Amino acid sequence: MALRPIICIPDNRLRLKSQPIERVDDDVRRLMDDMLETMYDAPGIGLAAIQIAVPRRVVVIDTSKEGEDARPISFVNPEIVWSSEEKSVYQEGCLSIPEYYEDVERPARVRARYLDREGRENEIEADGLLATALQHEIDHLNGVLFIDHISRLKRERVWKKFVKAAKHNANEPGHPAHDSREL
Repeated sequence: MALRPIICIPDNRLRLKSQPIERVDDDVRRLMDDMLETMYDAPGIGLAAIQIAVPRRVVVIDTSKEGEDARPISFVNPEIVWSSEEKSVYQEGCLSIPEYYEDVERPARVRARYLDREGRENEIEADGLLATALQHEIDHLNGVLFIDHISRLKRERVWKKFVKAAKHNANEPGHPAHDSREL
């Protein structure tokens, strides 16, 4: 297992639509293990492969609380096949939009079809935090961020804040973008 860097907005790779996995093999399982290690280290409760710059349809989630045994679930090619008309609101955050949280309304319950770590087809019906996390991470696979579910004004403000921070960081001595030499 290895920690991988998490990409953050305004990195446009977060807007890529991730590609399906043809077959769950050792490489895909290694990716899942790296994603779990990265997610736990961050710390977070969910991570999509695109967040570590891998545009593949893989998601890991663990909604266990601190002090409980870990309950990681790996989802390959997940898709929502049903969602409730009933809605719920959770304050969401994202490892790719650090330290920004906003209330987001989503279906309260969903059913998703996916392949597990062994490549077996499964379905899961989720509610509460797991339903929210699953929808949030599947959105990532489709190039959608949780800020796309909030008002345009709030979304533009947070985007500008991160663009400004990225420009500031690029001007820091020692940052690769600061080096003006040509390659």
